[in-house]
Amino acid sequence: MSRLNIRKVAVLGAGVMGAQIAAHCANADLPVILFDLPGEEAHPDAGVEKALAGLKKLDPAPLATRDRLVAIEAANYAHNLARLGECDLVIEAIAEKMEWKRDLYQKVAPFVRADAIFASNTSGLSIASLAEAMPQTLRPRFCGLHFFNPPRYMPLVELIPTDSSNPALLDALETWLTTRLGKNVIRARDTPNFVANRVGVFSIVAVIHHTERLGLGFDEVDALTGPLIGRPKSATYRTADVVGLDTLAHVLDTMQATLEGDPWHRFFVQPTWLQSLVGQGALGQKTRLGIYRKDGKQITVLDPARQRYRPSAGEVAPEVGAILKVRDPVERFRQLRACPHPQARFLWAIFRDLFHYCAVHLAGVADNARDVDLAMRWGFGWSQGPFEIWQAAGWREIAQALQSDIASGATMSDAALPEWVLAREGVHEAAGAYSASSGTLVARTGLPVYRRQLYPDRVLGEAMADPAETLWESEGLRLWVRPDQDLGIGIVSFTSKMHAIGDEVMAGLQEALDRAERDLDGLVIWHEAPFAVGANLAQVAEACRAGQFDLLERMVDRFQQTAMRLRQAQVPVVVAMQGMTLGGGCEFAMHAAHRVMALESYVGLVEAGVGLIPAGGGSKAFALQAHRLAQRAAGGDVFPYIQTAFQTIAMATVAKSALEAQRLGFAQSSDDVLFNPHELLYVGLRRARAIAEAGYRPPLIEQAITVAGRDGIATCELMLVNMAEGGFISAHDYRVAKAVATALCGGEVDTGSRVGEQWILDVERALFVELLKTRETQQRIGHMLETGKPLRN
Repeated sequence: MSRLNIRKVAVLGAGVMGAQIAAHCANADLPVILFDLPGEEAHPDAGVEKALAGLKKLDPAPLATRDRLVAIEAANYAHNLARLGECDLVIEAIAEKMEWKRDLYQKVAPFVRADAIFASNTSGLSIASLAEAMPQTLRPRFCGLHFFNPPRYMPLVELIPTDSSNPALLDALETWLTTRLGKNVIRARDTPNFVANRVGVFSIVAVIHHTERLGLGFDEVDALTGPLIGRPKSATYRTADVVGLDTLAHVLDTMQATLEGDPWHRFFVQPTWLQSLVGQGALGQKTRLGIYRKDGKQITVLDPARQRYRPSAGEVAPEVGAILKVRDPVERFRQLRACPHPQARFLWAIFRDLFHYCAVHLAGVADNARDVDLAMRWGFGWSQGPFEIWQAAGWREIAQALQSDIASGATMSDAALPEWVLAREGVHEAAGAYSASSGTLVARTGLPVYRRQLYPDRVLGEAMADPAETLWESEGLRLWVRPDQDLGIGIVSFTSKMHAIGDEVMAGLQEALDRAERDLDGLVIWHEAPFAVGANLAQVAEACRAGQFDLLERMVDRFQQTAMRLRQAQVPVVVAMQGMTLGGGCEFAMHAAHRVMALESYVGLVEAGVGLIPAGGGSKAFALQAHRLAQRAAGGDVFPYIQTAFQTIAMATVAKSALEAQRLGFAQSSDDVLFNPHELLYVGLRRARAIAEAGYRPPLIEQAITVAGRDGIATCELMLVNMAEGGFISAHDYRVAKAVATALCGGEVDTGSRVGEQWILDVERALFVELLKTRETQQRIGHMLETGKPLRN
């Protein structure tokens, strides 16, 4: 079985996870039937319909665009079970109760097709026990399929087989999950909580224990356990609020019930403060009250000792902050162990006990250490997994310190370290990752789908042969090829910070295009996210301070000509993009021959946020788009299309997915949207080759674009007048928005005039420079550079 043809999906359970799994399937153009318990006789699908309505309100949005909701049908177990026969994949996602799940399986099994896949989204219940409720005929096609919350954004899916699961089917399912849904798959063992939750929840348990032991505040611990140690901003206790305190309590109860033989078992209990909050119905973010509480504009945090809330002001002690800035992980951990400050003692303790837990349980929980590390990165958002951190900090040195703390009784458990720990120098080597169960190094899976990932996520110490050859390099970018893929398609990668577009990138791109036209068949612009955060504002601000407005006008002209050079290149230029694609980055993408976009591409012309307008050809691109759309419409009026673009640009709207970028006009419907960003370069190279082989010809420069002119500007101004009188925009907002309208409408010309592309470029450039000369725009640019946030002035 090499390929799955999944045409329709059923999801059983319309709770938080079930509804969001259905949403992500809908994002991937899969029709979904979402089942739940029947409601009242008059409205049997009311529960599902409520869940579907709730999808529109969730943040971050589970739906890539709101219209994807139409792909999800509501159904219930009382009236619609026969419809399961329409589905190729059935995903059960009801509450984590073994008896409820088994009862449901017996009810639905007669309606599931013999060739369908049945999977449970359980986060930790025994898959083998669940399979016992299945008829023998379905067991080979049953497995665990554990998505992480939120399913659209968290890449990890744990795939858990039973002894009866068909191996070929599992390979095909992993392939489908990887490309169709964009997931990173870990094959997990059928042990309680599988891999990521087993390690991740223990990490939370260790944090809770040492927080109380050392008398630290919840906010203080969150300051310590976030980005400073390579974990998400929500850190520990904020994450618990987001996930739900009732969920945390349930997971702890499950571990208490199912892990009796675990040496850390006595710590798998709900702390008193958690029992109290859950008992009061304070479940975190979903009830707006939990460990944290918002009082007006002030964030407060629970003080468990006093059982009341206080202002949240947790800070990292200066001496501990200095240790965390030490770049060498070996030295950083040495200093943490030596520092007497409670915060340093806390950090060493949570890492030490995590390392201890992972070492003791590696053989039983995971096939190898790489699976543990990647599971924590993909499922919990850590920058490194526990074994990577340990190995980077000096495997032997940490192991000896851990051994010493075990002997002194300082650790949470006195479990002995496995012999392999002290016998090795680490777990990740060029040949593979260590498997404690087999005592060997395990290489990565050889499934063909992973050939599409030219640069997959790698763990520390893992070797990767990179056949890339650099053709040319400058201060701002690198031009290179992958001979193993296509020697005739060049790859351009920006090397500037956050891939900002300054003089060095523009000059480099012009040179790369010259070289491509001379020596290559096409170009792909690709690098890791973000694609580009826009123009280099620091260069712009410096020129403004020096009053070098002639220089700035030349810089904008160079930006425009670079964008046009992309569009007029004699070889196809494909942009392979993911993450933030803003301002000038968006304009470059709009001028390419084709775009290959990761679903999670956040695209927009955001110049209005710093008091400017798009002037790298973005305004011109939308004016040209309006002209072409009007030509195909009855009446030929361009303004309706200009009006939509005006609202998008003036509000600095950012598309929250590649699909929304297509809807807003930042990309074309013919562009490719990939769910797995690791496949971008692979597809981009093949798309560029296909376009080249089809006899690519650059588009002609338009000389007769019908523009909305003065009437269009005046109509846009009417909207602005109302907003200004209502106090919704400032005088400078008005000025910026009018400049947006003027550029989109082709300048102060008669309505219906025909102008060339260069005319509109000249208009947007002149307006851009005039805005740069204003005090308000300069203040906005300075504020953005200092704080990363827009200024309203």
